[in-house]
Amino acid sequence: MDISSKKIGVGKNEFRAALSRFPSGVTVVTTKDASGRFHGITVSAFASVSLEPPMILVCIEKTTGSHYAFQESEFFVVNVLTEGQENLSNRFASQIPDKFDGVEWRLGFGEIPVLEDALVTLECRLAYAHEGGDHTIFVGLVEKSEVKDGNPLIYWHGNYRKLETD
Repeated sequence: MDISSKKIGVGKNEFRAALSRFPSGVTVVTTKDASGRFHGITVSAFASVSLEPPMILVCIEKTTGSHYAFQESEFFVVNVLTEGQENLSNRFASQIPDKFDGVEWRLGFGEIPVLEDALVTLECRLAYAHEGGDHTIFVGLVEKSEVKDGNPLIYWHGNYRKLETD
């Protein structure tokens, strides 16, 4: 279905405000481009797709400087951030040239950087890439995962939040 010619009744700002009311975890998704240069971007559009086989998806805006690297690479890593890692979220959301400088990481599956202190890491092989308006939906087959204890970093209504636990 070609939606490019359809009239949409919700504007960008109204839609953004509506989505800000849905709390999400915060991830940093990492990869490398064809020349071997590392890339990372803060992503909140992340979801599970399938348990069998284990698959996830991330949505990356096409105008993002590292979008091309995700298209070129066969691999990517989803690093789920933990409470207190707002600095990492902000760093990978910024335009600084070397986002990995001063960040603890190791090489993972496919020689992709994995953030050492992430709550969860999902090392993925790219399975599919789909058009999604101004984003590309990258679906990954999870090849390796690591889970640590802690609470996730939450983003809601334009601010970082913490889980209220009993």
